[in-house]
Formats: sequence, structure tokens, C-alpha cells
Amino acid sequence: PERIHELHDALGVASVDALETAARDGRLQALKGFGPKGVERMLRSIAMYRRSGTRSLLHRARESAAPLLAAVRAHPLVRRAELAGSLRRHGDTIGDVDIVAACSADPVAVAREVAAMPGATLVAGEGTPSVSLAFADGVRLDLHCVPESAFTVALWRATGSHDHVEAMTALLAEHDVVLDGDVVHTPGGAPVTVADEAALYALAGVPFIPPEMREEVHPPSAFSARRQLESADIQGALHCHSRWSDGTATIAQMADAARALGWSYLGITDHSQAAFYAGGLKPAAVRAQHREIDELNATLGDFRILKGVEADILADGTLDYDADLLDSFDFVVGSVHSRFSMPAAAMTARVLRALDDPHLTMLGHPTGRLLLSREGYAIDLDAVMQKAAANGVAIEINADPKRLDLDWRVLPRALELGVTLAIGPDAHSTRGLENVELGVAMARKGGVTADVVLNAQTAEDVLGFSIARRAG
Repeated sequence: PERIHELHDALGVASVDALETAARDGRLQALKGFGPKGVERMLRSIAMYRRSGTRSLLHRARESAAPLLAAVRAHPLVRRAELAGSLRRHGDTIGDVDIVAACSADPVAVAREVAAMPGATLVAGEGTPSVSLAFADGVRLDLHCVPESAFTVALWRATGSHDHVEAMTALLAEHDVVLDGDVVHTPGGAPVTVADEAALYALAGVPFIPPEMREEVHPPSAFSARRQLESADIQGALHCHSRWSDGTATIAQMADAARALGWSYLGITDHSQAAFYAGGLKPAAVRAQHREIDELNATLGDFRILKGVEADILADGTLDYDADLLDSFDFVVGSVHSRFSMPAAAMTARVLRALDDPHLTMLGHPTGRLLLSREGYAIDLDAVMQKAAANGVAIEINADPKRLDLDWRVLPRALELGVTLAIGPDAHSTRGLENVELGVAMARKGGVTADVVLNAQTAEDVLGFSIARRAG
């Protein structure tokens, strides 16, 4: 707030455009506290803001889409309506909300009447069955109204991705099936009935491909029918915070919430002492927390709380706490929480050194990115994944909707290298445990199956993994 006040009073900055002008013409650097590096970071942040300003995080987009979908479904001529586009594919960030509606009559009239809903501004498509709308809160809706007979193909097309639709169109043609808009027919023009999306994939000679895997990294012809990871495969979570550091719930409340989700264990990983800004635990507090966990475990029967920690990976690559204290934990998550601007070579060396510490069970949020807010730090991620695979260290798919880190796009490479993955909710509240569902969606997008996910295994397996790591 002080910086904002200073910029406004000294330079008259009241908009992003004015801030960028001041950064480029030298006025910003002339202010105390704004050196060349600070100005450079400011310009990078402005560029990132402009690139991402029209996009939303996945969970926010879902919240925005829910009332729009309900409004479309409420129209008397709409028989069915579903979300499509990147929302249905579980994209990590979302642009437009896409909805496909099956209409019993007059799709053009339905589109026109929905476009007249309060708060909507028609952007494009007037007089057609497909309209684009903008709302005052920044949400944009692409509505596609089709006859009931065309709904299956229209939903599939609107789900995308573009590359997936093109690849499937070519496969269908190889099987003498023509895709023409939202209609499927033979080369001679005879209509082909498509009962559902599975039937469409069968026409192309491939198994049904879930929406979240319809991306360019998964050619339809190479898709396997093997069972994909499901939320029900998850048996516990290994990245959770309590009131001992910066969480909002007690350990007992977190455990109760985990049991309600059907899990059999929960790893508590409050911050280590270097994270003083997040209430990081001093050694005496760690020992007190462990006593509390022992007392709770004595009352929980078939559920177990694991003693973990999110230990800072310090600038020199060592883990926060000494070896004796690290030995007292059931498992250790190591994360970078400082010095994000280190050069790539230095950051890579920092993390690689941490991966050589036998106490490290799992590398947390490996790139440090915050979606739509902060780019990940410079690091040779391939080298990190190779070292993790060689040393038997798990890498986290952090399921916090602001992170979703690892990026799903690098998961095929992680699988190729033989990396063990763990889906961590990074929960700071009982509701935060539900982040795991987003992590599962990201894992599925990357082709991950249950056999490579650490917390799709039992508590005993997790402990065995940690013990094997410490034994080298």
C-alpha cells in the first residue's frame, strides 16, 4: 500500500498504462526503492497481467459458469445443456465459458432470448444460433444452440481442443465417416447416428477419450484404453497445514475432514522455521506438535495422521532443520519459498542439492508458479525430474488452484523418466482438502495412472517409500 501511495502522489500513476509509461521513461527508476531490476520486474509483471487479464483460474471459472449454465437450462425450449471448451477439458486457466444447448425448437430464438438476460451484452452472433456475450464482471459466454439431434457432435466439437478435433476428423475420414459441422454422414451423404461421444470415438476406431485428455499431447490414435486415475484412487493427502503454522483448522479438524472424504490417512506438513512469515515451527513447537499427533492417533482407530513438514529448501540447497529433527518426521516435503530470482543454473543446483538429501521424500510445487500472478522461477526442470527419478524422490502435483504445479504439460516427460508423483492439496483449511480433485484432473490431463501416484497407496506404503529414501 505504501508503494502504491508513493507512485500515485509522486508520479500521478492511476492506471496500468500510466505505470508502464513511468517505468519506460525513467521516472519510476528515479524514485527511491525502484532500481533497474525493480523496474524490469515491474515491466515483466505488467506484460504478464496483460496476457492473463482476460483469463480466470479453473475454480473461479467454474463458479462463474454455474449460474450461466442454470439460466440456459431453465429456458423452456432447452432439453439439455452442458459446459464445453476448456472448462470441460479442465484447463488450468480459462478464457470463455462455453455452453452447448440442445433445443427442442428454434435454436436461433433460444440464443436470442438468452442473449437478452440481465447484465449480458451481445458481442457477436446476432441472428444466429451461436452467440458471444460479455458480462459486467468480465465473464464471457459462448453459447451454441443446436437441434437435439446434433447435440452429441456439437458438444464434442465445442469441447475441443482444436488439434484433437482435427486429428479425430482425419481418423473418421479414414473409416469412411465424414464430419460436416455438427453432422456425421457417409461419403455418399447418408446420415450416421451418433448416440453419444463413445459412439463417435468407436466410429474412428479408438477408445473413448475423456474430455480432459483431448489435448495436443494425446493423439487419438495413440490413446490407450487403460484405466485412468480417479479421485476414488486417492487414499490420503501429504501436503496439509494446520493452525500450528498458517492453516485455519486444528489437526483434529483436518483429520475429521479427511475421513469424511473417505481417506485413511493425512500428512500434516506445517511450515519449517525459516518460513517465519507463515508461522514456521521452531524445534520445540515441532516436538509439541508430534506429541499432539501421537495423542490423536491413539484415538483414531483405522485412520492415521502422519508427521510431516514442509521444510524450506534454503538458498544453498540445504533443508531447514538439522538432521536429528528431520529424522523425527515420517516424511519431509521440501519447497522453495524464497530467492525466486536466482539465475537458472543457481536455482537448479539449489534444488538438485536438496534432492540429494535422504530426508527429502517429496519436492513441493516444483516451479513456484502462481497462475495469472507469478511465473515460475528459472530452473532446469528436466534435470530436476531426472535426479528425482534416480534418487527415489516424489514430485508433487500441487493441487492448489492458484498453483497446479507441476504443469500437466510436463507430466508425460515425468512419466517417461519414471518419476513418482504425489497429488498434494496444499490445504490450509478443511475445505482446501478438496483441492485434490483439481490435482486428479491435472494428472489425468497428463496421462497419469494410479500406479505412479504415491498417495494413491496406503499409509504403510508411503512410510515405506520414505524409509527407502532415507536408506538411499
